[in-house]
Amino acid sequence: MTELETMESEILKLLQKNANDEYAKNTLAPWIAKTSLKMGHLYSDLGLISRKEMGRVMNTNFSLLASKKPDEIRWKKFLYDCIGKTAPACATCKDITNCFKCDLAS
Repeated sequence: MTELETMESEILKLLQKNANDEYAKNTLAPWIAKTSLKMGHLYSDLGLISRKEMGRVMNTNFSLLASKKPDEIRWKKFLYDCIGKTAPACATCKDITNCFKCDLAS
């Protein structure tokens, strides 16, 4: 298994463990896990219009996980922090100085 496949699997397990229902567990979690490997912002790579919409999706479908996410941390970073990894996009992110609490920014 490649490093990317391992990260996708770990994100998937995290999301599935925290899913509110079968739809979130079996439909949304795999989609979000795979999309989290892409190089853009998670909300836009998912086709959502804003971070606010991303928050609504996560609150509606993964409420326990959403309740643990600090407001100042973006979703992709939070998910990868939960599994103890750095998201693939972070290494080349042009928005890193705006990603609060990012260890890579210092």
